[in-house]
Amino acid sequence: MKILVVDDEQLARERLLRLLGKLRPGAECLEASDGITALQMARQHGPELILLDIQMPGSNGIEVAAALAELEAPPAIIFCTAYDEYALEAFQHQAVAYLLKPVREADLEKALLTAGKINRMQLAELSGREESDVELISSQTHRGVESLPLKDIRCFIAEHKYVTAHTPRSELIVQQSLRELEDTYGDRFLRVHRNTLVAVSHIQKLERDEDGSWRVVLEGMHERPIVSRRHLSQAKARVARPQ
Repeated sequence: MKILVVDDEQLARERLLRLLGKLRPGAECLEASDGITALQMARQHGPELILLDIQMPGSNGIEVAAALAELEAPPAIIFCTAYDEYALEAFQHQAVAYLLKPVREADLEKALLTAGKINRMQLAELSGREESDVELISSQTHRGVESLPLKDIRCFIAEHKYVTAHTPRSELIVQQSLRELEDTYGDRFLRVHRNTLVAVSHIQKLERDEDGSWRVVLEGMHERPIVSRRHLSQAKARVARPQ
């Protein structure tokens, strides 16, 4: 795997290269100190992944990401920056992660795992789709801005004033309320309880427990959210409808 580290600060590049040497010892790591050089190296060497700073002389990281998206096989991008105000714009340019400096080893490892799941041909296809096809749910956490692809989310559950997005492998507390999520994604998420929205495309079936309660079985999830009596008829109708 080829990884390109782009940052105008030498110490920042050296830190990331040390972390990569520990986390991905078999990777071929390249480095660039500005956006123009980064684009040249991306075209010449074809890295699968780029760790990209945002504020740099000349072309900034957002501009570089936009140019990279035009490549036939664009690389995955992990933004590594000292500023959190560019997060939304970064994710609009196919970023798989947005890490705040100083980048922690655990956060970089998580981002590398995410990037590894996205092959280059998938990214090339994504770059030609409309924004709705690559929607992300993003949230500010103590580690910086984190995100989950909307298509991977199985359900949203509200508990103790927090709403959590659940996937088979991870969870993320989000800022939106269930009502806001339902208003925005009501065509893809179905309310089955006052505190639960489930992804219609990931519903496998409804099951009735011995105590008479109904639960929804979601693809890849052990947890089975409960279906309230108020929402049962709607849930049954939606499950019976062809996808």
